[in-house]
Amino acid sequence: MIEDQALAALSALANPTRLATFRLLVRHEPEGLSTGDLVEALHLTQSTLSTHLAVLAKAGLVTAEKRGRQQIQRAGIDTLRRLMTFLAKDCCQGRAELCEPLLAELSCC
Repeated sequence: MIEDQALAALSALANPTRLATFRLLVRHEPEGLSTGDLVEALHLTQSTLSTHLAVLAKAGLVTAEKRGRQQIQRAGIDTLRRLMTFLAKDCCQGRAELCEPLLAELSCC
């Protein structure tokens, strides 16, 4: 991931609604959620959610696939992985043992 991509992803997530949307989709991987289910869960209108999904999609954090008559939204796990790696790559001045608490917290989930 290059810096511009990281900035786009971080910018997209720097909104409470988009962050909540993305976190909800991450919890529902790999099956994803229909747009209607997202609208209900987040208590948003369809048009408001669509606007937020467009921002997340542009940053590569959400993808949509059509299943029958429904649009299924999925979290961009690969983008999340690349972003996390980008942020932690220079962690602790190359001393991996200093990142162990972070890795331990992630592995518990």
